[in-house]
Amino acid sequence: MKKNVFFSVFAVASVTASLAVAQVVSVATNPQGTLGYRTGIAVAKVVTAKTDVTARAQPMAGSSTYLPMLDRGEINFGFTNGGELQHAADGVGTFAGRKQANLRTVAVMFPLRSGVAVVGDTGLTKISDLQKFKGKRAPTKYTSLAIIQDFIAAAMINGGVSYADFKGVPVSGLAKGALALGQGKVDLAWVPVGSGLAKKINNQLRNRGGMRYLDLDTSPEAHARFKKAAPALTLRKIVNTKLAGIKQPTHVAEMSYIMLTGKSTDEALVYKVTKALIKHQKDLGKAFGAFKRNKKAGMGSVKETPYHPGAIRAYKEAGIKVVR
Repeated sequence: MKKNVFFSVFAVASVTASLAVAQVVSVATNPQGTLGYRTGIAVAKVVTAKTDVTARAQPMAGSSTYLPMLDRGEINFGFTNGGELQHAADGVGTFAGRKQANLRTVAVMFPLRSGVAVVGDTGLTKISDLQKFKGKRAPTKYTSLAIIQDFIAAAMINGGVSYADFKGVPVSGLAKGALALGQGKVDLAWVPVGSGLAKKINNQLRNRGGMRYLDLDTSPEAHARFKKAAPALTLRKIVNTKLAGIKQPTHVAEMSYIMLTGKSTDEALVYKVTKALIKHQKDLGKAFGAFKRNKKAGMGSVKETPYHPGAIRAYKEAGIKVVR
């Protein structure tokens, strides 16, 4: 009898342990090859290796597609930039009339730096030089990540021009719009600094002076116009001239790249995931170099949406301040 009881208890314990280990969660990302995809792969790899959760990256058309799914609780985690998150939370821009009130922040992943780039042999060096570029082709629409057009528009406003001064060329997403510059389909593009995209475009244009980022205007008037157009963006000076497109110290746009979940996501799950992100920053950096720019102290700095209670618990234990 005792032997049977022992085996029964053992069997129940084994099944319970198996169920715990078997928890699988989805991590929505932008399409394969993008910064968002590589971020999701890195997070999934670390979470799976360091917790009892199996995280699987799930590439989709773009964050404009999966943020509503996060809001409805149909997927577990996803990513976006601070600008798009602000639009989603406020129900404006791409999300006009569709306020995503159930989005909750997990963590800042790292600062994301991007800028307007042109072909090197155009002679343009600063954003106000676009005033000499009127009538040229500029990417528009960005159907899978519509916020990019808003960022380009903000940079144009910083330089004293607008989209009305250019010929619009519809593109499907960030990568397509950026690569169109190297392919000669557009005359300017929004390109992430230090990215694989930047390297590829720079190589495509090697016979034309490579790619060049235009220096954004830091004067009080121009900066005020920029912030009014894109409140989530700040200006950041990049001095590393080894980076593709950085020919001299250049001011580009910077925003946070953020991991999100939904209000209904289990608190214990979010706690586990957040704790792993806090503890294993080095492993994240090995999986994807962009994480090397992250600082633990800034992981709780998102203001656009409330932090999930599970994340707040993890930050409290780690002594990291959460702003909201």
